[in-house]
Amino acid sequence: MTFKLIRLQPDSVALASWAARYKVLSPDGDYGYAFHSLLSTVFGEQAPKPFRHMDAKQGLLAYTSAKLETLRLNASLAAPDVARALGLDELDARPFPDTWKEGQILGFEVRVRPVIRAKDGRERDAFLHAVDILPAAENGGIAQRAAIYQDWLAKQLAAEGAAQIIQAQMEAFRLTRVLRKESAGDNEKRRVRFITGPDVVFKGQLRVDSSNAFTRLLARGVGRHRTFGFGMLLLKPAASC
Repeated sequence: MTFKLIRLQPDSVALASWAARYKVLSPDGDYGYAFHSLLSTVFGEQAPKPFRHMDAKQGLLAYTSAKLETLRLNASLAAPDVARALGLDELDARPFPDTWKEGQILGFEVRVRPVIRAKDGRERDAFLHAVDILPAAENGGIAQRAAIYQDWLAKQLAAEGAAQIIQAQMEAFRLTRVLRKESAGDNEKRRVRFITGPDVVFKGQLRVDSSNAFTRLLARGVGRHRTFGFGMLLLKPAASC
């Protein structure tokens, strides 16, 4: 797999204007759907994902296996307002490792939406699901929530034997409303929904157990809502943690 890390520098004013014009901004100011729409408009099926908008200074980071020449060509064809909103003139990229030493220790950071599918098909906060089956005396506060979310994250990383958490801490938690659009028929307008759920950032260290599975995990992302700004596993040397 040819793997790359790309960086864009969105223009905050142009982004806010575009999102407001096309009504793709959540009440909590989450730009996940706006970035999803912009990237899909420019790159189509090769839209980089998972991605994460860090902040105004660090910009938007994303993984992709698409050829850089193809990305640059598509970026050059984008409408001016889209190009300004995403900062396409400053598209930068570098090769990213696609093989890993088994047993290798890495520092990580990831923004996730720890939810599960309920029996009725709807998403449910993993914490609320877990406390329903715990004795009342064990239903703790933020520490219990962090432990449940970390257990959820550990299972995500361990899928296909990819990686194991060595240590992790919940750096940020809030409940946010994200915008999603439901599928519609040919002559119907897509209905907008706002879904409230956990928005969590974890930092820590992990151990790579399978090089191939770990590369697939990076390319796929962690958990759900991966095409809307969640699930990008950011890595750094363990010694810098």
